[in-house]
Amino acid sequence: MATATFTGLEPLTERIRDRARELGFEHVGVAPLGPSEHAEAYCRWVDAGFAGEMRYLTREDAARKRADPDLVVPGARSAIVVAKNYFPGGNPAGDETPADRAIFARYARGHDYHELLKPRLIELQDWIAAELVPLGGRAYVDTGPVLERELAVRAGLGWFGKNTMLIRPTVGSYLFLGAILVDVELSYDEPFTEDRCGTCENCLTHCPTAALLGIADDGAPVMDARRCISYLTIELKGPIPRELRPLIGNRVYGCDICQEVCPHNNPKFVQLASESAFRPRPGAHGAELIEIMGIDQVEFSRRFKGSPVKRTKRRGLLRNVAVALGNWGSSDAVPALVAALQDHEPLIREHAAWALGQIASRQGCPSDGVSASVAAIEGQLAAEENESVREELSLALDEISGNGTSQPA
Repeated sequence: MATATFTGLEPLTERIRDRARELGFEHVGVAPLGPSEHAEAYCRWVDAGFAGEMRYLTREDAARKRADPDLVVPGARSAIVVAKNYFPGGNPAGDETPADRAIFARYARGHDYHELLKPRLIELQDWIAAELVPLGGRAYVDTGPVLERELAVRAGLGWFGKNTMLIRPTVGSYLFLGAILVDVELSYDEPFTEDRCGTCENCLTHCPTAALLGIADDGAPVMDARRCISYLTIELKGPIPRELRPLIGNRVYGCDICQEVCPHNNPKFVQLASESAFRPRPGAHGAELIEIMGIDQVEFSRRFKGSPVKRTKRRGLLRNVAVALGNWGSSDAVPALVAALQDHEPLIREHAAWALGQIASRQGCPSDGVSASVAAIEGQLAAEENESVREELSLALDEISGNGTSQPA
C-alpha cells in the first residue's frame, strides 16, 4: 500500500498521535533524539553499586546504548513516547490490607503489561511505515536500553518525580511507558521543564527502607535500588538481607508506597484503567498469606500465568510470603511455615526458618506455637545440608532464646 504524502511534519505527527490513541495509549508525545542528558548521572549511579544485581543495567554496552540512541537505532532522530494508565481500582493513596494478607504492587495485580503493550507499539510502528512514511525503528516497553522516563519528559508527558516515577499533571504516576525510536524527523512536543514536586518530600520520608536519596545535580532522582522493596521482592534472586526483612511488612511483590503518598496521585485525578486486563485477578492481591505459602509449582503456574508475578518464580514469591508471615507475627502462621521447612527450595526453607524465629521470639512465654517452632527448627537443622539454611535455622533458635540480632539496626 502506498504511503500518504504530507506537506509538513505536523500533519504527519498528528496522524501518529491519533493512531496511538486508537490503539489505547491515553497519552502520546514526540521528542527529538540525541545524547542522554542523564548519561553521566546514570554511570555514577551504576558505579555507586545502586543497581545491585540488575546486570542488564550495568553492562558496559547497555550503558553506552542508553547514553546514545543512535547505537540502538542507527540514524535515530525521533522518539514516539506513549503512556497508559494502569490503576486497577481501590484507593490510589493506599489500600487498607490486613497484615495477614498479601499486598501486590498495583501494576502486578492484572495481566503482564509487556505482553499487552509491546505488540501494540509494534503495530503502531508497522502502520506508520505502511501508511505514512517509510522508516526504521525499534519499539520498547521497559525491556531495552532506553531511558523511557527521560524521553517522556522530553516529549512533554510529565516530570521526573523524587520517587523516580514519571508524574503527569492531573493524572499522577500510575502509568506504563513505551517508546518507539525511529529514524525519521517528526514534529516535536515542548519538553516538560517544571519540577512540580517542589519542597514535598513525602516519598523520601515514607519509604520504609530509605531507598530514595533525593535529586542529583542534573535533576534526576536517585534511588539505591538495593534497598527498594520492589528490588528486594522481585529483582533480588537470593536471600533478602536480614536487617531489611522487618521493613517489608506484607508486601510480597513490589511496592507502591512512594506513589501512594504522592499528592499528585490524588483520588480526584487518578482514573481507573480502561484496560480490563489490568484489573485485579483472583488469588493475588489480598489473598491470605497462609494460603499462598502452601501453593505448589502447578498452582503457581496456573494462578500467575500471564502475570508479571511469574518473573519472581515460585521460590521468590514464597520467600517473600515467608517474610510477610514473620512480620505478621501470628502463631496461626506456624503450621504453614513448619511445612515450608520441608520445601525442596533452599531459599524458601531459609526464610521460613527466619519467620518461625520471629514469631516464636515474640510469644514471650512458652506456648504450643513456640514448642512446635523449636521442634521443627531443631529437626530440620539435624537433617539440613544447605549451609545458608543451616545458618538461618541456628539464628532462629538464637532469636527464640533471646540471643538473636535480627531486628533492624
